[in-house]
Amino acid sequence: MVADTSVTLSGLRLDNPVIPASGTFGYGREFSEFYDLDILGSFSFKGTTREPRFGNPTPRIAECTSGIINSVGLQNPGIDAVIEHELPHLRTIFHKPVIANISGFSIDEYRYCCERIDKEEQVGIIEVNISCPNVRHGGMSFGTSPECAAEVTRAVKEVTTKPVYVKLSPNVTDIVSIARACEDAGADGLCLVNTMMGMRIDTVRRRAVIANKAGGFSGAAIFPVALRMVWQTAQACRIPIIGCGGVSSAADVIEMMMAGASAVEVGTANLLNPYACKEIIEALPAEMERLGIEKLTDIIGAVK
Repeated sequence: MVADTSVTLSGLRLDNPVIPASGTFGYGREFSEFYDLDILGSFSFKGTTREPRFGNPTPRIAECTSGIINSVGLQNPGIDAVIEHELPHLRTIFHKPVIANISGFSIDEYRYCCERIDKEEQVGIIEVNISCPNVRHGGMSFGTSPECAAEVTRAVKEVTTKPVYVKLSPNVTDIVSIARACEDAGADGLCLVNTMMGMRIDTVRRRAVIANKAGGFSGAAIFPVALRMVWQTAQACRIPIIGCGGVSSAADVIEMMMAGASAVEVGTANLLNPYACKEIIEALPAEMERLGIEKLTDIIGAVK
């Protein structure tokens, strides 16, 4: 039996469902020195805003049991630099369609950045981040209200031709109402979940470890929460879902897909082990054979 690991996202065929998550893989430069990036299904590049951002003050990272807290604050060179410098280099190290992660602090910024990136040939999917918990002026507030989430979705869909996937925050009471609002507003797909909110305290110095006090908690510890939210959303929505949150093994990929995800994003695992995605992809066929799975697409949403 030859395992078929291919999946499809809004007409875009991926050789496998493994996608490095935005913010954990940069624009691919560093990781291309470790392995051939073309083995990936795709990858979501660093969250991009209209203007360059230095990000939040340091320290920005705190270690936790089975995860990390980060408060990077969308550090990126801005949409112009991404189009002029990052994407041309990206074409030399990755020869498949890429996922463009776009963030913003206003509806106009989302529209502007998405319209610009939509024209780039290598971009296969636009991932609209309305869930970043590290930025004070937007991000999280857009993602915690169904009305605001729908407003962003509609605005972006008006100026784009590529599939738009909306990345949702887990820091809400009812993830399903927000997912449905995005679907009703025209989203082609969803990505969930982004980081949860967390904090660590330096008990010797009696102050927060992170300069911003709290930040986004990610890693293996949040996998059961992410899995539950993917499953809930898959029961309520008809559009494809990219499952994200604590995925760190081939077994996790299978679980996410059985919960309803059509593909998965791997985040924190890349920071702990630069070969994480490569190892997951290589382990998938054996895990499928162990479970009697011939085609990964057969198990999407298997758990009702």
